[in-house]
Amino acid sequence: MNCIIIDDEPLALELLADNIGMVEKLTLVASCSSAAQAMLALKDHQVDLIFCDIQMPGISGLQFVKSLTQKPLIIFVTAYDQFALDGFELDVVDYLLKPVAVERFLKACNKAITIFEQAKRMGEQPETEKRRKYIFLYADYNLIKVNHEDITYIEGLKDYVKIYLSNLPKAIISRVTIKSLESQLPADDFFRVHKSYIVNLGHVHSIRKGRIKIADVEIPFSDSYKDVIDRMTGKFN
Repeated sequence: MNCIIIDDEPLALELLADNIGMVEKLTLVASCSSAAQAMLALKDHQVDLIFCDIQMPGISGLQFVKSLTQKPLIIFVTAYDQFALDGFELDVVDYLLKPVAVERFLKACNKAITIFEQAKRMGEQPETEKRRKYIFLYADYNLIKVNHEDITYIEGLKDYVKIYLSNLPKAIISRVTIKSLESQLPADDFFRVHKSYIVNLGHVHSIRKGRIKIADVEIPFSDSYKDVIDRMTGKFN
């Protein structure tokens, strides 16, 4: 099982990493000091289990878990017991109080592993394969829900993207690569037509040589993406 850990305290991250190293069936793929870093880790890795603190600056652990649309198994690791009810209402695997005894940590891990293996034996569809109609993007210190149908086009700017929406006058700027964002969007609706642009076919008005018109904006495309244009227009599947 691939797992990530989220905690704003470096020592807590080190302790969790050491404990995870004792569990043969767990592989730590990312250590995150904030929910924002965790969102990026989820985009870069297939994650089966998250160890998450609750009280963190900015987005709390509870807010982070509530925002997830494809939710891995969750184990909360926190110094505060007053959030236990909130945690279990989110159907988490376990709720560990710091400082966590090794025996208690291993018990929670074994519970998560059992749940995971039972789900695999029953042939349950992984959450990541279920189709959804929205994404969450981290922008302006918030996780913002964006409906697919509202996205008109996306512009890549190195490690950032600008997402233009039909229902907002101003683009959303989020720290994610255009390649990563492309992998999260349905391929039958969104098309990469340029190294820096993705368009939503539902908002395309017209296409002419080197340009795609969306509302009053013209998006460039190059000859290297001609096959994409052919798929958009139905010339071949």
